[in-house]
Amino acid sequence: MDSALPSSIQPCLYPDPLPEASPRPSKKNFVTTLMESATIRTPSFKEDTYFLSHLQPAEKKGLQELKDTLAASPDSSECSMWGIPLLKGDEKADVILLKFLRARDFRVLDSYNMLVKCLGWRKEFGADGLVEEDLGFKELEGVVAYMHGYDKEGHPVCYNAYGVFRDKEMHERIFGDEEKLKKFLRWRVQVLERGIKLLHFKPGGINSLIQVTDLKDMPKRELRAASNHVLSLFQDNYPEMVARKIFINVPWYFSVIYSMFSPFLNQRTKSKFVISREGNVTETLYKFIRPEDIPVQYGGLSRPGDLENGPPKPASEFSVKGGETVNIQIEGIEAGATITWDVAVGGWDLEYSAEFVPNSEGSYTIAVEKPRKMGPTEEAVHNSFTCKEPGKMVLCVDNSASRRKKVAAYRYFVRKSTVV
Repeated sequence: MDSALPSSIQPCLYPDPLPEASPRPSKKNFVTTLMESATIRTPSFKEDTYFLSHLQPAEKKGLQELKDTLAASPDSSECSMWGIPLLKGDEKADVILLKFLRARDFRVLDSYNMLVKCLGWRKEFGADGLVEEDLGFKELEGVVAYMHGYDKEGHPVCYNAYGVFRDKEMHERIFGDEEKLKKFLRWRVQVLERGIKLLHFKPGGINSLIQVTDLKDMPKRELRAASNHVLSLFQDNYPEMVARKIFINVPWYFSVIYSMFSPFLNQRTKSKFVISREGNVTETLYKFIRPEDIPVQYGGLSRPGDLENGPPKPASEFSVKGGETVNIQIEGIEAGATITWDVAVGGWDLEYSAEFVPNSEGSYTIAVEKPRKMGPTEEAVHNSFTCKEPGKMVLCVDNSASRRKKVAAYRYFVRKSTVV
């Protein structure tokens, strides 16, 4: 696959804008503060490596004290999580114990109490066998909470979107009474447990997930009980399992939601937040996740079922500045070959077209896809074309009518003719 970036850019310049009046001073709300100081990632947060050689002497001492305290407790022989015995003394057990220690700032007694409560909860909840259960939430899988691909560093990514619960009938069916809520919580923990199965639990390995939460159309009041329960369960029983929390499509009332969540979050958790308002979703996700791993509804190239066939084919990223047209030229296509391509632009709202240009001077250019305006909510283009003569394919992304920069990605595959 040719990974060359677009070969042609035709800029359209705009005159300098008139100076704007100075804004009136105002109090910064939670969203504004985070957008200014933690739009990408809070600088104070650094993911742990879990190498014992990186620990401070006091931290090494705390780890040993936790092991000793756990070994002296009743039923210590049954202490295990995710199939890893906690007192075996290997590096996997150390990773888990360090997660509990970091969650309690290496206060050994607090870490021990948290660990013991978690072990009791896992046994009562039946968490170890949860992954294989059929809980009957097929309509929510791939929609409300689901594992999908990896970020650029190799962390599994869990997507969450609760907008479907705007529908009162759906809300009643899932959260209508206490038993339904308990069943939903069990399913939501099941999704997390599936993600944890993908972790390495080893120093220097991938030991945590990425959480992407879509707040678009999320009903605030109706989901308060479910949200509080989920947060409480995860905070108490899955310490340090999330490396980064990315909130996308953040509405103006996010400060209200945050005030609801805040009592359940410690400072370390808050330091992992990434905030993306509506309109900046794709640009934010591209900073952490490659386009071929991002679902098409968020400006990526990954469609449902794609990842079942193995790792996705790599894509090339590019940007389209305001007032520019980018032409992606795919050359060297032989006669009889079939070319298949994908193109995605974050928030589209521009014009797209595709044409095949034969090498022969006497041949006519073929309009494979006529110029059309792509709406801001449209998903990635996926198309193919079989050429009768050698030439090149030109994919045109025309952003000349806008002043806003767009992030984009494309990939293509050429299958040569089998006719001899």
